[in-house]
This record gives sequence, structure tokens and C-alpha cells, in this order.
Amino acid sequence: MENSGGIQASLAGRYARALFDLAHNNQALDSVSASLASVKAALAESDDLRTVTTNPMIGRKDAANAVSAVAKALKLDGLTSNFLAVLAGNSRLSQLPAIISAFAGLAATHRGEVTAQVTTAHPMDAAQTKALAAKLAAREGRSVAIESTTNPDILGGLIVKIGSQMIDNSLATKLNTLAIAMKG
Repeated sequence: MENSGGIQASLAGRYARALFDLAHNNQALDSVSASLASVKAALAESDDLRTVTTNPMIGRKDAANAVSAVAKALKLDGLTSNFLAVLAGNSRLSQLPAIISAFAGLAATHRGEVTAQVTTAHPMDAAQTKALAAKLAAREGRSVAIESTTNPDILGGLIVKIGSQMIDNSLATKLNTLAIAMKG
């Protein structure tokens, strides 16, 4: 992910940049990254948490109380807990997924990594993820962090996005290409 004006132009990018700078200055990049990974996993698993972060009918005070309870339950570091409270107080919890993604990109750039967004039809296991990261690292010439999602609509294969490059090796795309070729 680019660390130039593009990431900072968005609202989520500005919040991510502010959190990154605070974490960097406090030498807490690893703990904040781990806490944000926990929040991301919790958002994926909990409908209630997603509702708290996306429902505009939930007031700032109730949202702040909810994220405080989540921070305690997930044992988040203090900086991330305070950051979530700020987001709740500013009614910006809806930006949380984008902020987490932007922060991950900034942290990866800081570590000299590039982030690959990988979409597969089925979840990859740890060995597959490690093998893919090694192949992509050899291709890119630097360390690659994988951010994976699943989408059963691609049927099989995978789609890899690294920066502005995309490698679409999905079965759905191959079938579409074959259908177009057969039409003549």
C-alpha cells in the first residue's frame, strides 16, 4: 500500500496515519498491529460488534461504552483502546475496517513489506499461506504480508492484488474467458 498522499487523502487514511504515528512514536507498532488484528477478527465474527460500528442509530455514548467493553474483552493495548474511544466519540466507527486496512499497509511499508490482498474460494491453511507468501516474495523481491479473504463466487483459484497490480487466476475468470473465446 502506498504511503503517499493517496492513503492520507481518505478519512480512514488520516485516522490510520495518526494512529500509526502515535504507535511509532511510542514504540508500540507491534502491540497496536496485534490489537487491530484482534479487532478485525472480532468484526468478522460478531454481528453485534458490526452493528455497533455501522448503525448510525447507536449514540456516541453507547458506542463508546460498547467499544470499551470490547477492548477489555479482547485485552487490547491502551493506545488502541483509546483510539477506539476517539472513533466512537467522533462517530467514526463505521470507518474502522478501512482504518485497520490502511494501518496494516502503513505498518507493512514501515517494515519493508508489501501487502498482498488475496481472494480465494475457500480459506487457505497456514501452509498454503506461507507457500504463497514465499512465492510472492520471490516475485516482488521483498517480504510479502498476506491479507486474505474468501469469495465462493470465484469458484476456485485465487486473485492476488499487490498495489496496482492484479493477478486473476480464478476459475470464474478462466470460464468467462473460455465462453468469450467460444462465441468467436
